[in-house]
Amino acid sequence: MNSDIILLGHGSGGKLSHQLLDTLIIPTLSQVAERDQNDSAILHHEGGRLAFTTDSYVIDPIFFPGGNIGDLAVNGTVNDLAMAGARPLAISVAFILEEGLLLTELKIILESMREAAEKAGVRIVTGDTKVVPKGKGDKLFINTSGIGVFDHDLEITGSGARVGDKILINGTLGDHGMAVLASREGLELDADIRSDSAALNHLVADLLATCGGSVHVLRDPTRGGVATTLKEIARQSQVEITLDESALPVDDTVAGACAILGLDPLFVANEGKLLAAVAPEAADEILALVRRHPEGEKAAIIGEVTGTAPGKVLMRTAIGGRRAIEMLAGEQLPRIC
Repeated sequence: MNSDIILLGHGSGGKLSHQLLDTLIIPTLSQVAERDQNDSAILHHEGGRLAFTTDSYVIDPIFFPGGNIGDLAVNGTVNDLAMAGARPLAISVAFILEEGLLLTELKIILESMREAAEKAGVRIVTGDTKVVPKGKGDKLFINTSGIGVFDHDLEITGSGARVGDKILINGTLGDHGMAVLASREGLELDADIRSDSAALNHLVADLLATCGGSVHVLRDPTRGGVATTLKEIARQSQVEITLDESALPVDDTVAGACAILGLDPLFVANEGKLLAAVAPEAADEILALVRRHPEGEKAAIIGEVTGTAPGKVLMRTAIGGRRAIEMLAGEQLPRIC
């Protein structure tokens, strides 16, 4: 493998992404410690806190079952703020348009962004537009930034997991990644798979208002899926996390498609899911609360923090064995968000 050039796998969210961040980008730009590498930066100003995040979207195709690149960008930015426990206020949107993009397609995307922002209760307040020659882009790329405020004193970060915490997810694994892949490759499946793209800030607000002191970690498992995100949490918190294979919620159609294609749903991207590490004594109450939300009807407790071994994630298999979960080296599904 050539180590002197950027590879597609550097955008996977897995081992190559972390190597690029840890050995080049972060040491050069910011020196942010691993325990502080969260979905949003927390800025302190005049005694208060702000959450600040940024993201870019290069998904292919730009339209897919359950959404498009526009509402995906809004939802993803809102969720990164919500995972810090912040209330999203405003976002910026910058477009890189390829010459030849149909204006009718752009209008649909813009309208979907407006609708997603209204549903999430955020404002799109500023932005930028650039156009590149035909063949120098791929229809449309979007960059966003977002700002949120805190209505509480809780500190929710990836380094907050504690031994005994239960690991909760608010629904089925891999829906977004498989919806995009099926659309991209023209796969004919027995049933349609739709992206789970959704803003989770209202769910998070209710969760924190009711059980905030028992919520130690919130993260959205996008690129790299649930497995990669849990590995990041384990590394940040210096703990061991054990999953229960029989508890993982996976839609039958998604499971079937993954089996045919040789993919593991644990590593497939999600865009409307959150992972939470919560105090064990409050886990059942939190699970019931999440299930009352439309975005959490299929929520499940899928594991627990079982020790202090730094950065280890294990799977308790259906036949009673255990296996280690590691980040993928490269890209299982490129350009998924």
